[in-house]
Amino acid sequence: MRKEQWSPGEPIGKGPAAATARAAAAGPVKAVGERELLWMMALLMALNAFGIDSILPALDALAADLSVDGNDRQFVIGVYLLAGGLGSLVPGALADRFGRRPILLGSVAVYIVLSVFSAIAPTYNALIAVRAAQGFFAAGIVALPPAIIRDRVGGDKMARMMSLIFVIFLMVPAVAPTIGEGILQLGNWRAIFGAMALLGMMMGAWVFFRLPESLSEDNRQPIHLRTIAANMTRALALPSTAGYVIGSALVFGALFGFINSSQQLITETFGAGEIFPLVFAICAGSMAFASWSNSRIVERFGARRVSHTALFAFIAVSAVQVIFAFQPDEQLWHFVPLMAINMALLGFIGSNFGSIAMNPFFNIAGAASSAHGFVRLTMAALLGGAIGYAFDGTARPLALALLASGLVCLVLVLLSEKGKLFGPSDPDMALGAKGAKDVD
Repeated sequence: MRKEQWSPGEPIGKGPAAATARAAAAGPVKAVGERELLWMMALLMALNAFGIDSILPALDALAADLSVDGNDRQFVIGVYLLAGGLGSLVPGALADRFGRRPILLGSVAVYIVLSVFSAIAPTYNALIAVRAAQGFFAAGIVALPPAIIRDRVGGDKMARMMSLIFVIFLMVPAVAPTIGEGILQLGNWRAIFGAMALLGMMMGAWVFFRLPESLSEDNRQPIHLRTIAANMTRALALPSTAGYVIGSALVFGALFGFINSSQQLITETFGAGEIFPLVFAICAGSMAFASWSNSRIVERFGARRVSHTALFAFIAVSAVQVIFAFQPDEQLWHFVPLMAINMALLGFIGSNFGSIAMNPFFNIAGAASSAHGFVRLTMAALLGGAIGYAFDGTARPLALALLASGLVCLVLVLLSEKGKLFGPSDPDMALGAKGAKDVD
């Protein structure tokens, strides 16, 4: 039987879940509306995106200042992504025991402090070490928002809410390179990390004053290694969700490959460095538009139908990208529209795959979110780093990676769905957590 939930728009003290909500809302506020919650969760996740994309226009200046050669400049992005994936294992388990608020606030605090340390790093090796620590210890800003949403809703409604979050979240990658370029005009690459710290402080204050605790006392999990391992194993081992987690890791790994190599690809391959922020905005903006479109249709057609259709289209567009990439005279106007279309299709894949994978785990949403985030981000970061480092002056490594990841993702989804695609949505119910508290 599904447990009662506190709706984000329902004031504490009213409604059937009032008793649980009073105990859980260990914060300075007593209610937060759905719209404010969506903006807050999206902009928290966008802190992570800003920490990646705003530095892209500064890679040349950073490399020159710190004496970095060739593709090695990409490590300032890649190590942050990889460490964030590894760090995703930690906050969910802690949040299932101590609540979402304190772990989330701690993650934001670490993000702020290590942004400052990045700004004053004296050498490239020191910068890489700080970025790795920042990615690892601030992983909660990405890992916890899906758990906070899952505390309240599931099924296609969660897919709709996550799509709206992605719309807002993706506005930041669309404009972050432009912001970074503007900061470079006023200062240097170190000032970009200062801007990260400032934005982190603003978000930390918003969370502190406006976000109540969403974890009910009934769903708190003990901090026992066997309990944590059992919950995370359960979240990854369910056959109906495993293919979606790994499959999304692969397609987003190809996307990370584009992010890692985008500055060199646009500047060196296509000779369009002066419009790099615009090109990146077009591609990221297409994802935002697709996520908004997904939020309008997913509850009508279902997360499976929408995401499976998008996956087939992703494979088809990737095949066209491969054809153009192997032409001797590929032009920017060939590359950008196709890349933008594929990034738009990822807008229909990402939030829906994530919602399908999270739906069975209401009682252990924190552990499930961490486990899924660990696999998704770690695999994507490793794959993205490999694709970026394979940059050879052409778009071929990226195009081949996009096609291969789409095909393998399709196989994994077929395995999860036992060969039947375009099926109906799951009901919104709590599955997969029965007996979790009995493991000690």
